[in-house]
Amino acid sequence: MDYDVIIIGAGMSGLAAGIRLAYYDRKVCILERHHRVGGLSSFYRRKGHDIDVGLHAMTNYVPRSVKLTPLPKLLRQLKLRPEDFDLRQQRVSVTRFPEKSLRFSNDFDLFVQEVRENFPRQIDNFQKLVKTIFEYDELALDAKPLSARQIVSSYITDPLLVEMLFCPLMFYGSSQENDIEFGQFVIMFKGIYHEGFARPQAGIRQILDTLVRQYESHGGHLRLKCGVQSLQVSNGKVTALVLDNGEVLRAERIISSIGYIETLRLLSDYDPARFNCEEGRISLVEFIFVLDREPAHLGYDTTITFFNTSEKFHYQRPEDLVDLSSGVICCPNNFKFDKPLPEGMIRITNLANYQRWNDLNQEEYSEQKAAWQEKALQQALSFVPDFRDCIVFTDMFTPKTIYRYTGHLNGAVYGAPNKVKDGRTHLDNLFLCGTDQGFLGIVGSMLSGISMANLHVLQKT
Repeated sequence: MDYDVIIIGAGMSGLAAGIRLAYYDRKVCILERHHRVGGLSSFYRRKGHDIDVGLHAMTNYVPRSVKLTPLPKLLRQLKLRPEDFDLRQQRVSVTRFPEKSLRFSNDFDLFVQEVRENFPRQIDNFQKLVKTIFEYDELALDAKPLSARQIVSSYITDPLLVEMLFCPLMFYGSSQENDIEFGQFVIMFKGIYHEGFARPQAGIRQILDTLVRQYESHGGHLRLKCGVQSLQVSNGKVTALVLDNGEVLRAERIISSIGYIETLRLLSDYDPARFNCEEGRISLVEFIFVLDREPAHLGYDTTITFFNTSEKFHYQRPEDLVDLSSGVICCPNNFKFDKPLPEGMIRITNLANYQRWNDLNQEEYSEQKAAWQEKALQQALSFVPDFRDCIVFTDMFTPKTIYRYTGHLNGAVYGAPNKVKDGRTHLDNLFLCGTDQGFLGIVGSMLSGISMANLHVLQKT
């Protein structure tokens, strides 16, 4: 065998799995189709401006004194120190609906107080829901899928509070339309409301560079611009990987982070009739505005605003190219950094329709990007001060961009709606980690890689 383990995809989960295995002296190779690691959580430089892709914030932030939550657990598993990620807390974020707003920070008591003040008749029910959330084992790999809407609505009787609770959690992690599996709801509730947001001073590159250094320092092999063309199958196992350049590699085990359906489509004997795989439909657009000053200088010091323009939150693939009725406004400057970031920035994210974008020709595509950027900007001015005179650079990504850099069908940013929590496939030596395994967020993605490496490799040998 060429390797003990080959990992397909150098996103957060693939890198974390690689570190874990390389640390324990497994011969590991990570194959990445693109020229840079990270998948959609990456970065680029354009016309002198440094832009993060994917990362608004890391969830699950806790002080260094806290030891038993997801972030310190993954740091221990990866043999990293808190200062390696250099995380800085958010200031304050908010969910805004027409009649109500709920603020939250990294102090859970603030969120509880906001619920008490805005929904006084629901506070007892909310406290009962919180108790259920903290008694639930969201990381159990054999848990039966449950509807979060059904469970939450059995406690919270005010539909508006239900919608407001779901809005941030779904925008930051749900692959299902208008619902989320309860275990994933628990992960996101704890990560966003109870623990909170943070961001590295140097952005996503800080995390990616740290992971790559750690992986390679333990002898891991990373190959960029090295896509997998097919997985050769015989007698219930993957026997070889054929690369885009025709090279053939072999490994005892393969861990794929590129998605369940996307992995199956690489199999040499793939027959779609054999598999009942529902494709993901949730995709996004993001509009990026670089400013000549910090948004706080305009009077905007909120870290992230989640908004919805009606009492009912519709989290589904829109009929039009973009749905402006809800969205996320992120200001990377509004974290508690030691020193200001080099530039001001506001990022606006909305639900989008992959097929509609994919059907456009190049001229139409450019025209629609410009048109929707202007529409999204106008909508955002209902929630933030007018920053149009401060804009020095703009950019945008669409569902086509997501498909290009992740390979997810339909540009499904959170993958398929049905997750494979134990990471197993029908083949004895092929396993999943990452988006379609089901642990959410950047921290969850890394924990997914760690968990699957532990379960399917380290505990087997």
